Amino acid sequence: RLKVDSLPIVRFLNNIEEQALLTTLKERDHDLKESRESGNRFRLERGYPLLETLKRNSFADRMSPLVIMALKTGMRRGELFDLLWQHVSFENKTITVIAQTTKSNKTRYIPLSPIAFDALKNWNEQSQDLSGRVFPSSAGGRLDNVNNSWHSILKKAQIENFRWHDMRHDFASKFVMRGVPLHTVRE
Repeated sequence: RLKVDSLPIVRFLNNIEEQALLTTLKERDHDLKESRESGNRFRLERGYPLLETLKRNSFADRMSPLVIMALKTGMRRGELFDLLWQHVSFENKTITVIAQTTKSNKTRYIPLSPIAFDALKNWNEQSQDLSGRVFPSSAGGRLDNVNNSWHSILKKAQIENFRWHDMRHDFASKFVMRGVPLHTVRE
């Protein structure tokens, strides 16, 4: 039998792609906010009740802080979906990922980079319910899918062959490229 290489290709973003992704997230937030304002002008003209304005918010919805957290912490998608506000310490600038939500069943502590900290702090300030999930679904429960939004963001940023899980590889690869030992990155 022929040997087949079963290792997946590790995909990470180059600097241009990362900047394109972050720019696309900012543009998306801006467009969603503008769309809400336009919709409210339409509603006002017709006497319909207005929707809550998004102008005062840092983010139009959960996607920007969710993607930033995935890129800058290396957390798995399920860990982000299960993250509770009580496990976020703004004072210590850390996130506690509890064992029940990890693949290894081990609790770990993730330090927040300045970008991740700012994104989470801004998301916290605009969040309605600070007693539950950091990234709840629209109904308030656990998120289970962001694929449509994710693929639309990648398309607009012109990034190909990049899966959600690749953000975890991106995070680890960039640490290793900066000289952080593999054991430290793994832990």
